[in-house]
Amino acid sequence: MKNYTITVNGNVYDVTVEEAGSTGAAPAPRKAAPAPKAAAAPAPAAASGAGNVKIEAGAAGKVFKIEASAGQAVKKGDTVLVLEVMKMETAVVAPEDGTVASINVSVGDQVEAGALLATLNN
Repeated sequence: MKNYTITVNGNVYDVTVEEAGSTGAAPAPRKAAPAPKAAAAPAPAAASGAGNVKIEAGAAGKVFKIEASAGQAVKKGDTVLVLEVMKMETAVVAPEDGTVASINVSVGDQVEAGALLATLNN
């Protein structure tokens, strides 16, 4: 048996997987408490007036294009930036109406899933 910790959409699960050739049933996965967000390195723009609505990367990838700029008004669903994820362009959209407070990445940056990309003020 091998134990793994897996994160899916921000939820952390501890799972046990039976190795090939083992006998017996593997225990059902159990849901663990959500892991706290890492606060190791704050984004450069975070200290200079970050907004109250965070836009985070849904998957690891590379910043391909930035569509909005600080101070720009956006509507829910408007593209703020585009990530290249697994060689596909993926739009990152505003989760609600607001004004872009900060863009925390640059074109070409590699980002991990959950990384802060931008903030909005609503």
